[in-house]
Amino acid sequence: MGKELLKISDLTIEYIADDEVVSAVNSMSIEIHEGETLGLVGETGAGKTTSALGIMRLVPNPPGIIKNGKIEFQGKNLLNLNEEEMRNIRGNMISMIFQDPMTSLNPVMTVGEQIAEVIQIHEGLNHNDADTKAREMLELVGIPGGRAIEFPHQFSGGMKQRVVIAIALACNPKLLIADEPTTALDVTIQAQVLDLMNDLKEKFKTAMLLITHDLGVVAQVCDKVAIMYAGEIIESGTLYDVYENTKHPYTIGLFGSIPNMDSAEKRLTPISGLMPDPTNLPNGCKFNPRCPYVLDICKKEIPPIVELENNHRIKCFLLKKEEKIEKTKDGELK
Repeated sequence: MGKELLKISDLTIEYIADDEVVSAVNSMSIEIHEGETLGLVGETGAGKTTSALGIMRLVPNPPGIIKNGKIEFQGKNLLNLNEEEMRNIRGNMISMIFQDPMTSLNPVMTVGEQIAEVIQIHEGLNHNDADTKAREMLELVGIPGGRAIEFPHQFSGGMKQRVVIAIALACNPKLLIADEPTTALDVTIQAQVLDLMNDLKEKFKTAMLLITHDLGVVAQVCDKVAIMYAGEIIESGTLYDVYENTKHPYTIGLFGSIPNMDSAEKRLTPISGLMPDPTNLPNGCKFNPRCPYVLDICKKEIPPIVELENNHRIKCFLLKKEEKIEKTKDGELK
């Protein structure tokens, strides 16, 4: 494992509009090491994209506000930097691939110009050298360099996503944030794009935060997983720990609601209920209205984070209860 690259501690982000407070991210904490891929998984509205925008300092203000927490990148708190310092980091040290490549590209600039622009801004190359490197980046993502003079509308959805990846990796960033990079693509193209991202990640030794709702994609690409619910990380750990030693009732529900080729069950088991309204979150554990194992304390108090082996963390009173049961009279664990 490489050195710690990104550490987010107790990050809280809110949107304030029309006298309502939307609690988008609530005391979120994650770490990513050099060369590591972390999958951030959750339902629509869980706060995944807002978390990514928080890292990039792109939360629209107003109405958004980063209320609390730290975002430390290479030991430096990004929340303490001024806008000019952040501009030097965005696209250079930290790059982001947004959800929809169709809206991420400028329709009136050629794709070559858009890649070259990033290179010129951050690496200070002249026009010709930046254009040459832009063509090399296109070749790297499987697009002939000669197509650099074409406009986004001349490319298919999968090709546009490759162009966006080329832009994101043009300056060899230390951290790549990919926000559901395959959502708008069909299954075959999804697989190609994921393979491409894996290959380029290995080539450039780039760490990655992959935001998705697809547990299959996470299994294919990620080293670690963080499960997000109502703006909180409720379970995190290595791929093996979260997939094979699942502990949180919500994570168990997620796996129960997707098809399993090894299971003989005829029906899936969906999680009952809906994600809570972020303007009116329940007291205590945010999952308690939907949890089949809910305790009285879950409705009153925020659950603690219980850490198992290998930094496998679960935010749940059930684990705390098990921990107490396992203790002997003299307080030592069995």
